Amino acid sequence: MNSTTQAEPLDRLLDCTEQLIYQGGICATGMDAIVKASGVSRKTLYKHFGTKDQLVTAALKRRDERWMAWFEGGLERFDGPRAQLLGAFEVLQGWFASDDFNGCAFINTAGEVSSPDDPVRQVAKLHKEKLRHCLRLRCQTLGAFDPDALASQLLLLIDGAITNALVSNRASVAVDAQRAAAALLASQGL
Repeated sequence: MNSTTQAEPLDRLLDCTEQLIYQGGICATGMDAIVKASGVSRKTLYKHFGTKDQLVTAALKRRDERWMAWFEGGLERFDGPRAQLLGAFEVLQGWFASDDFNGCAFINTAGEVSSPDDPVRQVAKLHKEKLRHCLRLRCQTLGAFDPDALASQLLLLIDGAITNALVSNRASVAVDAQRAAAALLASQGL
């Protein structure tokens, strides 16, 4: 069996796991549902991942890579760091308006585990650190006095917008968050 043939069931397994936990959460997603949706046997599942926690962690790591590539690609539509920082909210608004928007998978799943050392929480933390780094690079290029602090503040606006869009079912919260980000940049002369 070649690696392409082996990868196909694993890709299906990870895709289905991600989709099911994104739609319903970790606790509400049983192994039976994952096996049924993916068409991958339990034996294969346990051979490659060992536990549900390891499978969920792998699915979230994969989502992080894909989501960050999507987000950074969306930012590239805008010319220059200031336009990209403000354009982030336009990118998010498109996501908020999509039929498959269920909030932030990382915030959602981190809220389901109690320990800060849980691998799911660690993947969520890493995702937020990557997003903050993405923002920080643009803040630095823009000439912010304290790019770390500004990136952290923008991340709060992004996470707040994601959460509010989910709860209120309004994609337009991205516009409110963008206005707040513009005011924040202007307050620093940027």
